[in-house]
Amino acid sequence: MSQAQSMSLSHFTKAVQSAVKAAKLKHPKFNVELPEGITFSYLIRGFPVPDTVLANVTLGEAQAFANEIAAEVGQQAGIAELKSGAQGAVYSFGHHVICGIPPAETFLMKE
Repeated sequence: MSQAQSMSLSHFTKAVQSAVKAAKLKHPKFNVELPEGITFSYLIRGFPVPDTVLANVTLGEAQAFANEIAAEVGQQAGIAELKSGAQGAVYSFGHHVICGIPPAETFLMKE
């Protein structure tokens, strides 16, 4: 089993906020607020996409948005768990959609 990585939750949250901001510029249909927290369920780490945005985007566009976030987070200093070319993740259940990144095999979150 690989060694668990350690990262600061606040550093990770800032990296995700920066990534979402950059992804919004390339995907203007995703007019979402910057996430204030990160969801650690559904086998991905991400944030919910509002229904008002979902009504105007395709699943392919959601995947492209999530891929952009994964690429941006992967470029942040200290976030080595995402390798270049990392794919984003989209989780959908009913009308609830979360865009984010897949989890690492093992990691340790700390404040």
